[in-house]
Amino acid sequence: MLGLTDAAIATAVAASVTLSFPCFLYGAWIVIDNDPVTWSVLTRHLAYILTGLALTTVPLVGWMLPRLFDQLGGLAVVHAFLGLQAYAMLAFAFTGIVRIFRAKHEYDLYHDYDAEVLLDEIGSENMQFWRRRLRIGVFGYVLFWLLAYVVGVARYAILYLV
Repeated sequence: MLGLTDAAIATAVAASVTLSFPCFLYGAWIVIDNDPVTWSVLTRHLAYILTGLALTTVPLVGWMLPRLFDQLGGLAVVHAFLGLQAYAMLAFAFTGIVRIFRAKHEYDLYHDYDAEVLLDEIGSENMQFWRRRLRIGVFGYVLFWLLAYVVGVARYAILYLV
């Protein structure tokens, strides 16, 4: 790979994954700080979240996964398990995101926000369930992402700094 050493690639991967966290935080802040969540707020939020996901997922698919079975053991297994749990929680959250998006889109609440229409009352009788599912999934993703990140930094330090 262009004559780069494993240490150089690992450093670039660590930097990329590290840079994803501020994207996640700022993306979350955009939604928390804006009420109502309009289409422009949602697209701005998603721009940061998708950037964070790309900064994490591209190194995962391009560098971490192909090397996993060559290093399977110890912290690599813990790191992979925690990362897998993070993506599983993201998939769990996505099931709620889709239902909420569909309901808000159907009632045109991204463009013509009506303060009288409560999100819990539209789309489905289970909207509270989907919103709870979204919150649990996002919280779980962040928790497992942080745990995987800490283990990954520890692995990086052991393999390349010691």
